[in-house]
Amino acid sequence: MMRHAAAVALFLTVPLLAGADDKPVVVKLGKLTASAPPDWKSEKPSNRLRSYQFKLPGAKDTPAAELIVLPESDPKAEKVFPRWKLQFVPPEGTTANDIGKVSKIEGVKGAKIDVLDVNGTWKYKERPFDPKSKEELKEDYRVVWVIVADGDEATHLRLSGPKETVDKHYPAFEKWLKSLK
Repeated sequence: MMRHAAAVALFLTVPLLAGADDKPVVVKLGKLTASAPPDWKSEKPSNRLRSYQFKLPGAKDTPAAELIVLPESDPKAEKVFPRWKLQFVPPEGTTANDIGKVSKIEGVKGAKIDVLDVNGTWKYKERPFDPKSKEELKEDYRVVWVIVADGDEATHLRLSGPKETVDKHYPAFEKWLKSLK
């Protein structure tokens, strides 16, 4: 009986001790690294193409956003950004080329960071370029695609979710990108 009580006491305290020692996830993008902010909840990647996957909490009634990291990707924004834009329904009177804001993040030594930021109706597919993957229209979504290129190596990141949730997390995401070393 005493051993059982001691085992129960140990079982009940282990999660508390583990939580006290939680360390931030260090994300590696090629040769660059940065610690993930504490409110990014690390998840097991849902497929083998992803090296990291995080949930970023939504506001009280807003769903969470997702951040995924895809290593060993194409470093050429001019090649991949047009394909990514096609994942959105352009507003009437516009084309896929008209939507999305393209920018760069400067100041990360040894890296070129290109950003494509799109709002609207996302033609979400779990596997975006698989014709058999079912399409789901997600209205009022924001997706920020990022290419972090370090020489010939590149990593793609995608921050996606309801516009309100991504708007909330984008400043910290941009700050995190600028902290890569």
